[in-house]
Amino acid sequence: MLFRARRPTPIDIDGPLGTDRFVLRIDERDVVVGLRRNPRATRYTLRVRTAERDVMLTMPPRGSVSEARAFALRYTGWIAQRLSRLPDIVVFVPGALVPLRGEPHRIVHRPASRGTVWSEAGPDAERLLCVAGGGEHVARRIGDFLRREARRDLLEASRRHAAALGVSIARVTLRDTASRWGSCAANGALSYSWRLILAPPFVLDYLAAHEVAHRREMNHGPRFWQTVDRLFPERERAERWLKVHGASLHRYGAKSD
Repeated sequence: MLFRARRPTPIDIDGPLGTDRFVLRIDERDVVVGLRRNPRATRYTLRVRTAERDVMLTMPPRGSVSEARAFALRYTGWIAQRLSRLPDIVVFVPGALVPLRGEPHRIVHRPASRGTVWSEAGPDAERLLCVAGGGEHVARRIGDFLRREARRDLLEASRRHAAALGVSIARVTLRDTASRWGSCAANGALSYSWRLILAPPFVLDYLAAHEVAHRREMNHGPRFWQTVDRLFPERERAERWLKVHGASLHRYGAKSD
C-alpha cells in the first residue's frame, strides 16, 4: 500500500529513537535517520530534532522501510538545510560563553585556585565562571555547578509556589530531557530540566509555577491555566521566550540523562 508523501513540516518532535534506522550520505557525512511507526499517521513525515540534533522519520502503520528510505532520499536537500541551521554545540571549556540565569558568563580556568566553580565580575563588566583544579575536570565541574544552581533555584521556586497554592510537593529531581522542561507526577514528585538555569530567572519561575499548578489540576484545562496565571501572571512572556530561545539551551555542554 502506497502513501502520499507531502512536503514535511519542519518542526521538532520528542522522544527516543526507534530501534529501526538507516544512514544517508548527505554533504559528505553520514546522517542517521531514526524510524518511528505511528498508528495514527497517514503519511510519512520528516523532522529534525533540535535538542538531539538528529533526524526522525515517522511512518504509517503499514509503511515499509524501503518506502521510508525513498521518501528521505527525496528530501536530502531539506535535511541538509535544517541540519546546517542547528546552532553549534558550546563545549564547557575555558573561553566558552555560557548563560547563567540568562546572563552570559565566560569560563575561566584558575588551576592554582582553591575550590570548584564560582561566579565573579571580570573586566569590562563581563561575568566569569571560574573553575579551579586540573584542566581535565573543567567540563565536569561546570556541569555539576550548573545542576547545583538549578536545583537550588527550582527548589526555592517550587516550594514558594506550593505554599502560595496551599499544596504539598514531593521530591524534586533534575534531568536532561528534550521532550519537556518539567513534569509533575500524581504523588507530587516534580522533575525539571537542569537547563532552565541557563534561561532568565522569570522563565525558570514560570516552569516551577506550571508544574506546581498540576498539584491542583492534572491536566491543561481552563482551570489549570487560571491557576498558573494566578501564581505567575507573566506566563505569556515566559512562553514567548521559550518558543524563541528554548531550543538553543540544548546547545550547551554534552547531552546526558
